[in-house]
Amino acid sequence: MEPSYAQSRELILEHGWNATAYQILNPGIAHWISEERRGLVGYVEAGKRLGFHPGMWIAAGEPVCAEVDVAGVADAFEAAAARAGRRVCWFGADCRLREILGGKPGYSEMVLGAQPVWDPHRWPAILAGKASLRAQLNRARNKGITVTKRTQREAEGNVELQRCLDEWLHARGLPGLHFLVEPQTLHQLEDRWVFVASHDTAPVGFLVLTPVPARNGWLVEQIIQGKAAPNGTASLLLDAAMTAAADSGSSYLTLGLSPLSFRAPASNPTPVWMRALFGWLRAHGRRFYNFQGLEAFKAKFVPDRWDPIVAITNESRPSLGTLHAIADAFSGPRSPERLLGRAVFDATGEELRALGRKFRRSTAR
Repeated sequence: MEPSYAQSRELILEHGWNATAYQILNPGIAHWISEERRGLVGYVEAGKRLGFHPGMWIAAGEPVCAEVDVAGVADAFEAAAARAGRRVCWFGADCRLREILGGKPGYSEMVLGAQPVWDPHRWPAILAGKASLRAQLNRARNKGITVTKRTQREAEGNVELQRCLDEWLHARGLPGLHFLVEPQTLHQLEDRWVFVASHDTAPVGFLVLTPVPARNGWLVEQIIQGKAAPNGTASLLLDAAMTAAADSGSSYLTLGLSPLSFRAPASNPTPVWMRALFGWLRAHGRRFYNFQGLEAFKAKFVPDRWDPIVAITNESRPSLGTLHAIADAFSGPRSPERLLGRAVFDATGEELRALGRKFRRSTAR
């Protein structure tokens, strides 16, 4: 059963507990609602591009519902998937669903990484205890950067903010990803908070806070820096977001998942091939995605804790088909193979250009 946008939003604002709950409203995510209209699941269908794989419904986090209804809504969603001939992967599940499905026969789990969590009221104490953070804030302020919170009307569809986003995406040098890392959120800001970093009134970056209503908190969905953003801009944006969250009485804030983070315990048991693959990606995948750099960036803000985030599938052991389906969910209209090929091509081109610049500098001496 496909609910209306208004029905989905109403359930999320009442029961959204998972950090990714509000992201269900992002473009490209389908919505399923239980017959009693007590629970909502956002998902994408993925994995059918493999000829031998029947496809999966990749759920965006846990069911959005009252805690007492989580098990029943999850069962109903999996039954709907089974009627469609699909398995289910609960991507980004947190502790509530792990307690229900963890160790249950016919299910398997893989730890995706960990997400850092703060009580925003502790932010002044964190700053007081870490001189390097204060130095970053002062560096940006000394460059003339100011941060202001913008209204929905000021930020939605703003061409200067879109310019910053386009510059940031171009600088990353990777094809755009979707699903729970959808970059295009500036058209849908009715419940989000937007903080804009400016220099002489010209935006150089922005941060988007997305509500996690049932936890009285927020997910930092995006921190975007344009070409003109000096060092310290991201820290100054987060400082403004932490302060505003604390002032509003919020008690929870997360920067979201750090994939393959060592701060989360490994799944038990984890297939040898999966441990090897994840280890290789963390060690050698920097040209595609800097897992270690992202984790280090989040860790420098001294979170209160790191919560493990997992993917749970209704199959006895994780399979390559499941990993392919997850990759398919994030790759959007492109296949994972085309996305990887484009990333390799772009990364190789950048390395060749860097070698060319180094050679020209050496011959010019």
